[in-house]
Amino acid sequence: MSDIKFGTDGWRAIIAKDFTVENVERVAHATALWLKSKHKQPSVTIGHDCRFAGELFAETVVKVMGKHGIKSYLSKDFVSTPMISLGTVNLKTDLGIIITASHNPPSYNGFKLKGSYGGPLLPNMVAEIEELIPTKSAIDTESISLKELLDQKLIEYVDLETMYVKHVEANFDLDVIRNSNIRLAYDAMYGAGQNVVKRILPDITFLHCDYNPSFMGQAPEPIHKNLTEFSNLIKKSGNIDCGLVTDGDADRIGLYDSKGNFVDSHHIILLLIHYLHKYKGYSGKICTAFSSTNKIATLCKIYGLPLDVVKIGFKYICEIMLVEDVLVGGEESGGIAIKGHIPERDGIWVGLTLFEFMAKSGKTLEELIQEIYDLVGTFAFERNDLHLSEELKNKIIANCKSGSYKSFGSYAIDRLDDLDGFKFYFANGDWLMIRASGTEPILRTYAESSTKEQAFAILEAAKATLLA
Repeated sequence: MSDIKFGTDGWRAIIAKDFTVENVERVAHATALWLKSKHKQPSVTIGHDCRFAGELFAETVVKVMGKHGIKSYLSKDFVSTPMISLGTVNLKTDLGIIITASHNPPSYNGFKLKGSYGGPLLPNMVAEIEELIPTKSAIDTESISLKELLDQKLIEYVDLETMYVKHVEANFDLDVIRNSNIRLAYDAMYGAGQNVVKRILPDITFLHCDYNPSFMGQAPEPIHKNLTEFSNLIKKSGNIDCGLVTDGDADRIGLYDSKGNFVDSHHIILLLIHYLHKYKGYSGKICTAFSSTNKIATLCKIYGLPLDVVKIGFKYICEIMLVEDVLVGGEESGGIAIKGHIPERDGIWVGLTLFEFMAKSGKTLEELIQEIYDLVGTFAFERNDLHLSEELKNKIIANCKSGSYKSFGSYAIDRLDDLDGFKFYFANGDWLMIRASGTEPILRTYAESSTKEQAFAILEAAKATLLA
């Protein structure tokens, strides 16, 4: 049997190759053993997103939990990751489990663990579970009846979508958004946010909001190259003010302005800090991942807000949110959490916050972004994922570690920061970052400069140097 390792955000593998019923049984068995070692009468919240065989894999987990005498609260239908996290808190269970591969290609599925506090299970706890995974499945789930588990009250079906909608209604003035005359659009990327947004904002424009486990062959990751259809929809309509996108399990956000231009997470994080602090008067620490723009530090200095920069992986932000007063915690990849909600990324929640900002300020998204530029200066961020052989990827990382790179084309390296990956700063404050993906065979390169063209130029110079 294959070794099962959890990456930056859970275990993910290709369906039918490594993500099989038997391997899910192994992971669920280890999770059950861990739960029983920590709690006298543990319980768990379980669900799945829109991926192929999600229901089968979720029921496999439920059967393993039932065999161990652990009660499962099982979602009636597909759900987003934030719904599982919220359900874990509201149902007071000891753990949340969602079968999802988030933004990965449609051939993948995965297994995410959520703590009782409603955010990613902390890394040391995940490591403990990983240590308990057996080399072979210890439980034959085919011999276990869901009906018998229901009769034994070891399963209770729950409506986590309605629970989430009620939570939104209690925390947002939806009438202000609905009556603002702001024309909105939403692209679910065929993911788990499709039904809930229809319930919250039924009168907006929808795209890819139907059930399609193949995602039309497209990885449901909310980056511009995957969203040209949505961008063109906004451009052609001429009457959409803002477009929201969420990924496969709806915890990541993408955003578009009225001209169909992609608004990246760096700008979103800055908008949230600006709105929550200047407009709403909230304070607290800002916590961002290593790959985020340095403009966040500039804005924090202007507003007198403390800043922590952490390793990539929302679990590191969550660790801080559990013990400190965090106003905004966010990553370059679109995973953002804010005060007043669970310590969890939530693309829909963040989108509603930005819609509220527009509605209450009476300003367009472009005008609000200009307010940010007036404070910290203009900037652009771009990313290029290099699909390389494992051998070449490892060679490049080794070169970064050894200090082999002195420049990338005409861009001479001024200094290096290696908190998580390698961030090369140039003399004018521009930077390039190189980091291997924690879940895919990919080398990610990131660049920031004053313009989009200059950021792309840095990425091209980096690619030429790395592949030479």
